[in-house]
Amino acid sequence: MTAAILSQSSVWLHTFNKWAARKLSPLLLLTSRLLIAKIFWYSGLSKCEAWESTIMLFEEEYQTPFLSPEFAAYTATAFELLCPVLLVLGLMTRLAALPLLMITLVIQFTYMDLEIHYFWAILLGFLMAMGPGKFSVDYLLERHLKRLK
Repeated sequence: MTAAILSQSSVWLHTFNKWAARKLSPLLLLTSRLLIAKIFWYSGLSKCEAWESTIMLFEEEYQTPFLSPEFAAYTATAFELLCPVLLVLGLMTRLAALPLLMITLVIQFTYMDLEIHYFWAILLGFLMAMGPGKFSVDYLLERHLKRLK
C-alpha cells in the first residue's frame, strides 16, 4: 500500500516538475531579464543626462580600480545602455549579463555596500547559468540552427 502511494506521489511530483520547468521557467527568465535590464538602462540614461556630474563622480566618488575615471565612465555608460537592450531581446544573454555583473561587483566592493547588489548579482548569475529562456532571440536562433543541421 505505501509503495503504491509513494509511486503515485513520485509520478505526480515528476509531472509537476516537468510542467514548472516548461511553463514557469521561461516566464521567470523573461521577468529576470526585464527587471535587471530596467535597472541598468535607467542608470545609463541618468549618466548621459548629467555627463559632467558623471565624470566628476567617477573621479571623486567611485574610485574604480585599474581604470582611469574617464574611461570607466564611458565604459560603464556604454555597457549600461547596450547590455539591457540585449537582455530585453534575449540576444547574447549570457555575454550581456557578464559586464553588468562586473559593474555590480565593482559597485558593491569599491563604492557602496548595499544588499540590493547581491540581488542584482544573483539575477545576473542566474541568467548566465540558465540562459535567456524560450522568449528570446537566442532561443529562436538556436532552434533555427538546429533545423539547418
